[in-house]
Amino acid sequence: MTNLVQNLEQCWYTSPPWGQQIPPVLVSLLERVYIKSAKALGSCTGVEWSEHGWKYEIFVCNTNITALGSELIGTGNLQLEAFRQVAAGIAKPVFRLGELVEFRFHGDGPPIRIVQGIQLINDAWFYSVEWMSPSISEKGDEVFTSKDSIARVADYDLERVRL
Repeated sequence: MTNLVQNLEQCWYTSPPWGQQIPPVLVSLLERVYIKSAKALGSCTGVEWSEHGWKYEIFVCNTNITALGSELIGTGNLQLEAFRQVAAGIAKPVFRLGELVEFRFHGDGPPIRIVQGIQLINDAWFYSVEWMSPSISEKGDEVFTSKDSIARVADYDLERVRL
């Protein structure tokens, strides 16, 4: 039975939550965007998968606004200040959305995970990976997932999976 649970966890962590093919993101990281609901311009500093599709972190007037793609209009241009920061030393993200990575702090579970988000925080890229699999009820008839099952980790917490 233990092998079945381990196999199930391995499949859980390597099965993309969006289905077979990764949906395209509507705006790029560091792209200048217009948020319809806030009637404001900002720059995209993050993207992460949610049950409603991709959700975006938009930096506007020294604060972050989380928005779905339907609330955004992309300009196709990198935000000038963000472009200067990248040129001045902020490297491009090491990993890409949907990439399989090995999570160094995986605890007892299998180490392979999928990058489900990327976010720029304090001039460093962080990656969203699932750190906790769902629980199954004692009867085996219900699956419980936690909203806290996603961890944001730095690139040194992850290693590229060599296939």
